[in-house]
Order: sequence, then C-alpha cells, then structure tokens
Amino acid sequence: MHRAGYFILILLAAGAWGAWRMMSARIEPARLELPQPSQPESANAGRQTGENETVTDKPDICEEAVFEGARAILCVADPSVHVIRLVYRGPDGAVLGSVEKAVTALAAGGQTPILAMNAGMYHADMTPVGLYVENGTELAPLNTDDGFGNFFLKPNGVFFVREDGSAGVMETEAYRAAGLAPEFATQSGPMLVTQGTIHPRFLPDGTSKYIRNGVGVRADGSIVLAITRDPVSLGSFGRLFRDVAECPNALFFDGAVSSLAWGLQMEIDAGEPAGPVVAVFGKAED
Repeated sequence: MHRAGYFILILLAAGAWGAWRMMSARIEPARLELPQPSQPESANAGRQTGENETVTDKPDICEEAVFEGARAILCVADPSVHVIRLVYRGPDGAVLGSVEKAVTALAAGGQTPILAMNAGMYHADMTPVGLYVENGTELAPLNTDDGFGNFFLKPNGVFFVREDGSAGVMETEAYRAAGLAPEFATQSGPMLVTQGTIHPRFLPDGTSKYIRNGVGVRADGSIVLAITRDPVSLGSFGRLFRDVAECPNALFFDGAVSSLAWGLQMEIDAGEPAGPVVAVFGKAED
C-alpha cells in the first residue's frame, strides 16, 4: 500500500506540472485555410498579393453575385446619371485593340471611365463583324448574313445608345425595321434574352463553358453590364440576365476573351485582343 501510494503521489505531481506548462504556454489560434477561387491568373491583373495586398476598388454601381454555382459581376448604369459610350479607335485612328489600351487612351484624353469591357466580336484584322456606330458615324454596317459561330446563332442583336443617352437591346431584324440612328451601336450575337425568353437554341446547361460578358436593358431603362468570374454555359448566362439582372432583352458580347476594367485597373483580363469597347462615365455636374 505504501509503495502504491507513493506512485500515486508521483503521478499526481506530474499531472499538475503538465497542466501548469499548458496554461503558461502561448496559445496560437488555429489558422483557417480558405479555398483558392477557380480564377485564371490573368483575372488577377492589376492586383498585388502578399503582406501589403491591394485590390482595385469596386465601383458603387457594381455588385458580386453567385448564380447557379458561378461567380459574376453585375454593373448597373443609369442614363440619368451615367454616360455610356463605345470606343474602338484612338485619336490617331488606329484600332486600340484591348480594354486596357482603351481605358488608358480615354484617361489620357481626360475621361477616365468608371468601368469598361469588350463589347462586340471582330474579324482577324480587328474590324467589327457586325454593325458598329461611334459618335453617330457608322464604321461597319449591319450584318444580316448567315454563318457559323456565336455571332450568327440567330437571333443576334444590337446594343445601341441614343443621342439623349437612353439605350436599348434589339434583335437584328427588329433593329433594321425600326430605322434608328443611334449615337453608339454594336452588333453581336446571339441574343441571350428576347422579350423575356431565353434564346431557343440554348441547351439548359451546355458543355461549352467560358468566362462570358454581355449587356441587357431593364424595363426602367437602366443598363446592366455583366461578366462572369467562372466559366458558364450560354444557357446559364441567359438566365443570369433574365432572372437576376431582370433584363427582358440581353445580348451576348463574347466569351473566352471577356475582360473588365474598373477605372484604369484590369479586374478581369483574358489577355486577348478586343475590338469595340463599352465604357461608363459619371455625368459632369452642371
């Protein structure tokens, strides 16, 4: 009994010493490891990472959303307080060729946009595939031909801005019949949503998935510019405009080459050329 009691005292002393050591040691909080987003490296252009990480400020008119498992950015411009224009060539008449060069050229001219993105398809020589109007001058005619590729997936359509700043999205044949003379216009395809209906040839969720961007106009006249951070199908992208952006009419701009600038910083950069570029500015105060 005496020997057993001796061993018990030793065990109790050892336990007390261990408990004191644990209490006196510095407690380090567990580190939470966040999953890395499935975002291509090119989408991080304009950011610095590390201890002094800096992130481009998101404009007030833009919001992040997750729809059907994919991240997207939706930016809403109000024609009463914003100016929307298209740009394709620099002051020397040469094609700018990228969203980054477009915002740089605009800023050099004293007009830094709130945001800008690619806004229409182009040929290998960088000429627009369809209608393109800038400052009231038609630089490329309306294209009603048949062909292969997204542009010719009928119905395609036109995004236009009138001289008073109001905007619209119309199916190509309806646009031609309307006889409009817009200040800015760009033709692309396919239409994502027409009068509240998703394009009839879209699969619910096709296997062709890319980072995509496009434009829609709400019933109240506000313009929604959207781009996804993750690859999506055309069907899902159409539903994003119809169900989240609430646009009865929306037009696909492009996929795989889709890029977005916030101010002078590239938020999403595919690293590919761009033809027409749409830019949003704040109206100058009177």
